[in-house]
Amino acid sequence: MNSSKRLVLVLCLVSSLSFAVALGHAAENTVAEASAVEVGSKVDGFQSLFNGSDLEGWAGAVDNYEVVDGSIRTRKGKGGVLHTPEKYTDFVVKFEFKLPPAGNNGLAIRYPGTGDAAYAGMCELQVLDTEHPRYKNLDPRQAHGSAYGMIAAKRGFLLPTGEWNSEEVTVQGSTIKVVLNGTVILDGDLANVTEFMADSPHPGKDLKEGYFGFAGHGDSVEFRSIYIKKLP
Repeated sequence: MNSSKRLVLVLCLVSSLSFAVALGHAAENTVAEASAVEVGSKVDGFQSLFNGSDLEGWAGAVDNYEVVDGSIRTRKGKGGVLHTPEKYTDFVVKFEFKLPPAGNNGLAIRYPGTGDAAYAGMCELQVLDTEHPRYKNLDPRQAHGSAYGMIAAKRGFLLPTGEWNSEEVTVQGSTIKVVLNGTVILDGDLANVTEFMADSPHPGKDLKEGYFGFAGHGDSVEFRSIYIKKLP
């Protein structure tokens, strides 16, 4: 190959490499822009609760949570309820979550702001790596998606730990519906519950309004793409 052809080939390779790098940067910027959502912005009637970068717009146990790679994560060994500053009556909330092995967390539904979300609030919806050997003796009312201690959810619809699951929860009156990865795993009415796990009553189950949040139990469970919509 003569020198002029070799020069042309080198220039073409450099040009191609530069284009590839530029394309990669453009893709990174697109992903960053897509994940950056202003708190309060609305998409199809759903209001964003998380901006993907910090805990702006959250209250409660803020110091026990952190933002890592665009998701809210419970600090290892920490817990408590991280909740919205606004109370809700009837609503739909949708989000994605990722569990570590044996991970345990929960959704605080109509939480009053103090106390145990599972008892003081309307309920705590389980977020749990249900099939882990640690939970082999689990009460059915403790499985993922269950209204803790009151109504059992269907099992077998969680993705493997380390993968992102999608979930949508509808709270209307005394009823709760949970859709996990496209499957309804819970559709129940707390007003009809008369038997409680360990005979422990849930004094908050009839609350008409309260905060929405995450009830951490020391495991690094992650949440992202969190949106809520008030129902009439």
